[in-house]
Amino acid sequence: MRRRKGCATYGVAVCALAASVTLMAQVPAPDRNAADAAAQRAAERIRTLQKESEALASQERTLLVELRKLEVERALRSEELATVERELRETRGKVTATIARAAALRDAADTERPGVEQRLVQLYKLGHAGYWRLLLESDDLRAIGRAYRTASALNRLDRERVQQHQRTLEALTRERRALETHLRDIGRLQERAVAARNAADRAVTSRTALVASIDARRDLNAQLAGELEAAQQRLQGTVAQLGGRGGPVMLPLRPFRGALPWPAPGVVIGRFGRATSSRFGTSIARNGIEISLADGQPVRAVHEGTVAFADQFTGYGNLVIVDHGDGAYSLYGYLSSLEAARGAHVEAQTRVGSSGRNPSGNPALYFELRIDGKPVDPVQWLKR
Repeated sequence: MRRRKGCATYGVAVCALAASVTLMAQVPAPDRNAADAAAQRAAERIRTLQKESEALASQERTLLVELRKLEVERALRSEELATVERELRETRGKVTATIARAAALRDAADTERPGVEQRLVQLYKLGHAGYWRLLLESDDLRAIGRAYRTASALNRLDRERVQQHQRTLEALTRERRALETHLRDIGRLQERAVAARNAADRAVTSRTALVASIDARRDLNAQLAGELEAAQQRLQGTVAQLGGRGGPVMLPLRPFRGALPWPAPGVVIGRFGRATSSRFGTSIARNGIEISLADGQPVRAVHEGTVAFADQFTGYGNLVIVDHGDGAYSLYGYLSSLEAARGAHVEAQTRVGSSGRNPSGNPALYFELRIDGKPVDPVQWLKR
């Protein structure tokens, strides 16, 4: 009857290590899908920002374009920084896991070593013939058979013990090399994080300086006001060209005056209509409202409809226009990202994007509502 090999054969630490590996295998691995999805979204966001940055580089130099360039640069470097910081967290997690595995392997090697060394000494004392001397000391065939089986078993166990110890040492060497690699990766990632953070800070500093110059100079203030008026007129023309091509809508928007949900929670800092925008008395007629809220908040459609426009629009950043049918439209501007595609049907409260920053660099959302193709005060249509 074959004897079962146990901890007495391979060492307590080896068995403990095997048990811990078995338990780890039984515990569900962390869900990599969420992490992979986050990395994919970040990569897509970086590609989108790089594409917009390249497009802006070829546009005429205006204050709105320059402000948008600096915002895109800030957002791009911030996204790169977030990606690097995520990689740093993952790499530090690998370091922690590697250290734990190396410690377990080192304990196993330390526990195995005395037994292996003792057996090697005993084999040396047995001489060159080793266990096969048992055969020479047997005087009958039955005893020789037993001695042969005993010698074979002992020889196999010693060989397996030495091989197991060798595998432990090799595994320990691999883990140490992996640890060195992870530590080098951390160093490189930290350098990238510093570079990305500095680049983002430079973009913020440049934009702040430009905004300060606009606030301080009458000519630049008037230029920006003129560019905003021009952007507003272009937006008016874009909406007019849509011409209700969004398709049929099951539920008209008109009956919901005063009952529409807000596109995002926040504080209205820019109201509908003409208002003075600077100490020079420059005024701008705003066709919508500006809502102050944290950067990156979900922005949702206020009513069902079809996405008629989803792209970058000078003066409004990333812009989504939803056609609600019968000449009714809702517009969502200053978005940091788009999450609705042109032609897609959206229900009320469907997420169309994430909030971003206005041309001055402040976290905000631009929201506009049009009835019969004409802008109306959104506050009169939203829930109070």
